[in-house]
Amino acid sequence: MTQRTTSLFTLSAVMLSFFAMGFVDLVGIASNYVQKDLGLSDSEANLFPSLVFFWFLLCSVPTSMLMNRIGRKSTVLVSLILTVLSLFVPLLGESYWVMLLSFSLLGIGNAIMQTSLNPLLSDLISPDKLASSLTFGQFVKAIASFLAPLIASWGATQAIPELGLGWRILFPIYATIGILSVLALNATRLEHETASESVSFAKCLGLLGRPTILLCFLGIMCHVGIDVGTNTVAPKILMERLGLSLNEAAFATMLYFIFRTAGCLTGSILLRRFSSRSLLGLSALMMLVAMGILTLSHQAMLLYIAIALVGLGNSNVFPIIFAEALGREPEHKNEVSGLMIMGVFGGTVFPLLMGYASDWMGQTGAVLVKLLGVLYLLFLTTRLKK
Repeated sequence: MTQRTTSLFTLSAVMLSFFAMGFVDLVGIASNYVQKDLGLSDSEANLFPSLVFFWFLLCSVPTSMLMNRIGRKSTVLVSLILTVLSLFVPLLGESYWVMLLSFSLLGIGNAIMQTSLNPLLSDLISPDKLASSLTFGQFVKAIASFLAPLIASWGATQAIPELGLGWRILFPIYATIGILSVLALNATRLEHETASESVSFAKCLGLLGRPTILLCFLGIMCHVGIDVGTNTVAPKILMERLGLSLNEAAFATMLYFIFRTAGCLTGSILLRRFSSRSLLGLSALMMLVAMGILTLSHQAMLLYIAIALVGLGNSNVFPIIFAEALGREPEHKNEVSGLMIMGVFGGTVFPLLMGYASDWMGQTGAVLVKLLGVLYLLFLTTRLKK
């Protein structure tokens, strides 16, 4: 039986890994700065977040099989090392191909991390507290997410001749924290659990034949698509509608993650008192209102309110859906985790569609693509257990 008594150091090391998981969200603000530096179109710039999340499609299920071989802790350590390497690559140059390589490594590392870290936490927490604990992990992750645009904007506006990095100072700062995360997790006494049963790729994908797992998989796709889409597009909406510069508009990404962080913190409390279905329904309704505002409004305050509502609404969707899927198939924890994280591929699909839509009809087109994801989450609410 899994030991549920966890030391403060072990739990802190796992939460530091959740912080490192949030490094992937730097791709939103980074892609905006790269677009400005290299003079790219929206569709070209949106290739960066799409490339990051493309690797979730390829790596998630193989990672669940890797966990069965080497254990969850070792798999998380592999992901952290790849993440650190990805953050050093931009220091080698500023070209389009250097950034593609960096974001590819970041995507591979994050795909492995999200697949292995969530079930690793489930080994430390009792099932009835899993959803709220995953939400707290998302709260820690969101701190790294909202700090990214703040650090990048600071680096872009502060002259530090000795470094000469500008907004790219974000990379060595996060790389240093990543190294600390590797050392901390490696020092824990977590058991290197492996599964006695060999699991094939086909058997993992076969779980998608179960209706609830498929619905949850699509829900994760929509959640991540909305998340990455807002992360990337929010500054562009302010630049288009209000005429702000990129450094000024970068506040939109930070605003989104501030409210997403606040939503994760409050959600970890609310999920102990209210049903997951109720909170998911409320979250989707908040985002529906926000999409209406983002589609029609040109007023600064309303746009800021809408971005904040998306942050609050999207903050608890992932842990609710993830916990629902694990609860339906507890005997296939690694495989279900791999499938759910494969759904993060929505971070590739949505930005690509949003990029083409915005090239065609401005940022309103990008918002309409996100609206489709919100409508699906409303539908999913009706299919969850009460």
